Amino acid sequence: MKPLHIHTPLLQSQLLTRSLNKAIYLKMEALQPCGSFKLRGIGKLCQQEKERGSRAFVASSGGNAGIAAAYCGMKLNVPTTVFIPETSHPLYVDRIKSYGAEVIIAGENWGKAHQAATLFVQTHTASYIHPFDHPILWEGHSSMIDEVAQEGLKPDVVLVSVGGGGLACGVLEGMHRHKWHDVPLVAVETQGADSFAQSLKENRCVTLPRITSKATSLGATYVTQKLMDWSRKHVIHSVVVSDEEAEQATYDLAKDQRVLVELASGASLSLVYHSHPIIAPFKSILVIVCGGVNISHFQLKTPCT
Repeated sequence: MKPLHIHTPLLQSQLLTRSLNKAIYLKMEALQPCGSFKLRGIGKLCQQEKERGSRAFVASSGGNAGIAAAYCGMKLNVPTTVFIPETSHPLYVDRIKSYGAEVIIAGENWGKAHQAATLFVQTHTASYIHPFDHPILWEGHSSMIDEVAQEGLKPDVVLVSVGGGGLACGVLEGMHRHKWHDVPLVAVETQGADSFAQSLKENRCVTLPRITSKATSLGATYVTQKLMDWSRKHVIHSVVVSDEEAEQATYDLAKDQRVLVELASGASLSLVYHSHPIIAPFKSILVIVCGGVNISHFQLKTPCT
């Protein structure tokens, strides 16, 4: 079956390359049909579930995973229900509904929405599409590294934003498939959504009591255990940035590449646009521009008609 995601561009930022005297590459997952990298893994999982006979999908999400699930449901002609928390921006609700899925608002954060979705699945004949914690998701996300390797690039370091850790797990799976064992990963979170950083400090999975970051699509209160497992066999550096730093980086990308992304993408982008000390030793840097639909912080105006 043909994948639902597309092969995204790998761009070298000439602005950053010149200003930092480093080769900065951007994997533009923001250009996926539904706006984020989520389509790779969720598309693969939804296709697998349909092949197994699933007649309905149920997802929980802070936003982008729900949009990807709804898009997949539309493409595969499978009814889809998405549970999202009350803190999610209306942009997510509108986009999910635009693909024909039903939206149910449940709880003050993704964890509560996840609980409601899993209870719903127990009484309905449907497949649960987890937003970040499933091996098929990681396998699907790993395809972006296949594409980078096909273009002949092996960077010195890879930068990814981390919410629940699904993207990082997929990237690491792809890196190891291409024998990038010596390439460190930098996992970037925003303050108030830094469950991975907290987990590394405690050497165990930590669940945050609440999400206080404005980057709500990074708002998983915990990361998958798989990412903690990866941290014991691959060099992963954890960096936590402010919402303000993430937001500024989204403006920087818009000026540089004429593409709008949400704060989740801004987290990892901030390290190159603001020349974070952690990138100093590296000459070739790959940034996964994860994308995201909530670009409300740009305050775009609707033209008069």
